[in-house]
Amino acid sequence: MNRQTPGQGRAEDRWVRPLEEMIQNQIIARGVKDKRVLAAMRRVPRHLFVPDVFHDKAYSDRALPIGSAQTISQPYMVAVSLQALGLRGGEKVLEIGAGTGYVTALLAELAGAVRAIERISRLADAARSRLEKLGCTNFLLRVMDGSFGWADEGPFDAILSAASSPEPPAPWLEQLKPGGCLVMPVGGEKGQTLAQYVKRPDGRFDKPGKIVKCKFVKLIGRHGWSEDG
Repeated sequence: MNRQTPGQGRAEDRWVRPLEEMIQNQIIARGVKDKRVLAAMRRVPRHLFVPDVFHDKAYSDRALPIGSAQTISQPYMVAVSLQALGLRGGEKVLEIGAGTGYVTALLAELAGAVRAIERISRLADAARSRLEKLGCTNFLLRVMDGSFGWADEGPFDAILSAASSPEPPAPWLEQLKPGGCLVMPVGGEKGQTLAQYVKRPDGRFDKPGKIVKCKFVKLIGRHGWSEDG
């Protein structure tokens, strides 16, 4: 457990049932079986990471708007992405697109250290404050172009992106340790495939594993999409 505040990570009574229904009906029923991922999702209250106006939809089977044309991902998509990373504890993970900080909090439960990037400062400031209030201590969050990765903090055991690109940015592949895993949505503007890239000991990559069809916001940056599309 990477938190200091006693009792944190447990949803208030009114949210216990919706949270468990989310786990059972949206996640386990679709094949996510990783016990560590399921336990982390039970500990991190999703309603604390959505705008107040969407509190009643916090545990629904959908992505939700968070402002600035961004979204908090569908719970199933979060779970299947985390399962694909195969974290066992102690890893150093890079997250691209922190948004409200929900996945950052989950990664803080699953890994040893999290380095999160969010390009929109308003979202980053709110996420950082939210995570600190929850007692998360093993993360750093930085505002920058995420397509460059975070070279000063690399290399990483795993990289997770909540933004899509036609192909993995070269800096991410370089910053991934041999044996490490990158999970990201790959494809065009109309739709992508959530893909898993594993780096071999010799630095090469296996053919990407295709996990599920998806649609994420675009990765804006030097090694992604341009701001103008």
